Amino acid sequence: MTDFSAYIESEWVWAVLFLTALFVGMSKTGVQGLTLLTVPFLAMAFGAKQSTGVMLPLLCFADLIGVGYYRRRAEWGYIVRLLPAAVAGFGVALWVDNLVPAAQFKHLLGACLALVMAVMLWSQWKGKENVLSDRWWYGPLFGLLGGFTTMIGNAAGPVLAIFLLSVKMPKLAFVGTNAWFFLCVNYLKLPLQVFAWHNINLTTLAIDVCAIPFVIIGAVLGVHIVKILPEREFRIFTTAVTIVSVAMMFLF
Repeated sequence: MTDFSAYIESEWVWAVLFLTALFVGMSKTGVQGLTLLTVPFLAMAFGAKQSTGVMLPLLCFADLIGVGYYRRRAEWGYIVRLLPAAVAGFGVALWVDNLVPAAQFKHLLGACLALVMAVMLWSQWKGKENVLSDRWWYGPLFGLLGGFTTMIGNAAGPVLAIFLLSVKMPKLAFVGTNAWFFLCVNYLKLPLQVFAWHNINLTTLAIDVCAIPFVIIGAVLGVHIVKILPEREFRIFTTAVTIVSVAMMFLF
């Protein structure tokens, strides 16, 4: 029998893990930004760096569910623009991780995301198209920031949500593009987490297996929420959750 005592110190840790798994499942089938709400609590439960290794396999499993359900909805042109820069963001994150304290780094990221969010909301309020989205550097910039934040703390959800909202992507295309992008990104991260940061091992994988039922429940809930929300309300809901997610980077 696997000994979880090195990672699980109380029932509270299990509760945080299961809530995280539920939100991971929901986020991968349409309720964007929820995963980031649990990141600070997962970091407190497992430790900041170890928590990324606990969460990543859950994300990878949920990615398969999201892609399986929305496999024909992705806008691959956007994914191609984002993905190479995201991989470059991995390298930047590995370099910066040794130079900048985690707390200061999260506040810097929060400020960047807040600025981008403010520009997007201003554009929507004025009823104008985002003229920057046609620039050659717009997609790669978000890809770089997405790869950077996902490597540091699995916190790229708001980055991609802001990008997809800013280009006014329809609801189902939004979810499908998000699912495929993070499937590619998270599976590319696995070797780095295993061999560079040593965050994933047989014990953490066994812990994740215990949380899989909650991922599945969350995925079903996410599909249901996307179905019942009209296009306009989906954008409002996603924007609101993303704003809260960005705020979490300042508070923790």
